[in-house]
Amino acid sequence: MGQQPFDPAHARISLFDALLRAKRRRGGKTVIVEDHDRKPLSYDEVIRAAFALGGRLKRITAPREAVGVLLPTGVGAVVTFFALHAIGRTPAMLNFTAGPANLNAGCAAAHVRRVLTARRFVEQGQLERLVGELGQAVEITYLEDLRESLGLGDKLGALVKSFAPSLFRAKVSPDEPGVVLFTSGSFGSPRGAVLSHANIVSNVQQIYAHVRFDPNWRFFNPLPMFHCYGLTGGALMPVLCGHKAFLYPSPLHFKEIPRLVRETDANVMFATDTFATQYARGAQDGDLSSLVFMVLGAERVKPETREVYQRRFGVELLEGYGATEASPVIAVNQPGANIAGSVGRILPGIEWRLEEIPGIREGKKLIVRGPNVMKGYLNPAAPDGVDALPDGWHDTGDIVEIDADGYVRIVGRAKRFAKIGGEMVSLNAVETIAQKLWPLYNHAAISLPCPRKGERLVLFSDNPAAQSADLMSFAQAEGAPEISVPRKIVPLPQIPVLGTGKTDYVALQRLAEETITSEAA
Repeated sequence: MGQQPFDPAHARISLFDALLRAKRRRGGKTVIVEDHDRKPLSYDEVIRAAFALGGRLKRITAPREAVGVLLPTGVGAVVTFFALHAIGRTPAMLNFTAGPANLNAGCAAAHVRRVLTARRFVEQGQLERLVGELGQAVEITYLEDLRESLGLGDKLGALVKSFAPSLFRAKVSPDEPGVVLFTSGSFGSPRGAVLSHANIVSNVQQIYAHVRFDPNWRFFNPLPMFHCYGLTGGALMPVLCGHKAFLYPSPLHFKEIPRLVRETDANVMFATDTFATQYARGAQDGDLSSLVFMVLGAERVKPETREVYQRRFGVELLEGYGATEASPVIAVNQPGANIAGSVGRILPGIEWRLEEIPGIREGKKLIVRGPNVMKGYLNPAAPDGVDALPDGWHDTGDIVEIDADGYVRIVGRAKRFAKIGGEMVSLNAVETIAQKLWPLYNHAAISLPCPRKGERLVLFSDNPAAQSADLMSFAQAEGAPEISVPRKIVPLPQIPVLGTGKTDYVALQRLAEETITSEAA
């Protein structure tokens, strides 16, 4: 397997049928998923558990209903995901780090009436208040209660169905909603993206056609399954392509995760640059050396991160790029064709075009279309509840450059530019200057309105000694324009991040506004 040409027709099946196809290829007894509880499940066991749980869920949900899933990454989340698909329901993956207001808004937009969670998770994550507020608008169902209610008949029924799963699973079109995911909210309120079965199966196969994976490699995924990167890349791709996946419930356990990578002898790992940096700090020498490569996405990979992984662990870092709306992977580097500073080439089957943005001289906006690109955003006012994309094209909002060999370089987000004195300044470029000067620290730039120049720059840094004068001197030596240097640097103990590992620019924007207001007062 691996390096097979991408065939869109081959991806036009439901997610549950894709699971059954993987079982036929690899064998039902093949152990395919495990988590920190260390109770691995084979394909046969996943399918049997999905039918057992699905049988109970069928009694309390309606056909094609969107059902909220509030669970950490793990075997339970995978079984729940496929249990809903076995009975023709749509999982709506909920971000438990997003806060009650965003969760309630998401549930309302997706018409979620019931949310599945686990008492153990709620207690360990101290989410009682969140679930309490969510429970005022939707029905909360605990998986422990459903499991305890399973009788002998339920278990025998699941066993029978597992012998002929194609006869008993719900029959759905590949174009029907396969999952509802909510964008990360890095720059504003999250939006609900509706991805079809074919969208996700296509992206799995596009990745697998693009990157050469040894059939015997084992995968390690600590990323949340409410984020498309953690769901498609970290959980579904290995399961649907026959690789054992070890799933871990939190990416924030920086010492435990490297130790588990060593214990599980994992070969491929998914992370972000922020998390990868912390894993390297928390790892003992050799902890991560079983990895052949680590795939990093969701944010720019720093040169320092590449250097430490190569020097300490001999691990190659493959930077990729995607968007929830594209299921999510759009481009990724490949072993043997890995260009630092780029996010690799665009996956097979994806059409793309570039659009000029007035005032932005470097790069153009990327617009994509393909079998992995979503149906549309949730919109309760639309006839079918979804705002369909015009001709299937999705505006990524990302400013990129694509060279003659097809390698994509991300310049920045269209909304991540500030207009200062009539000139467009990339906030990504501002962060890059700070990163070059203070490479051992993290930095984030935002802009605020300025009556004199249009906008002004503010830099947040976890370097307590960061000074604007030092940054100005360095920028001038680098040939950077003076207007791209923030006059205001705000020190923070740490840069806030979302549950996905991305910088939380919404929180920083709010903090900057509060800081400037208090200083003015």
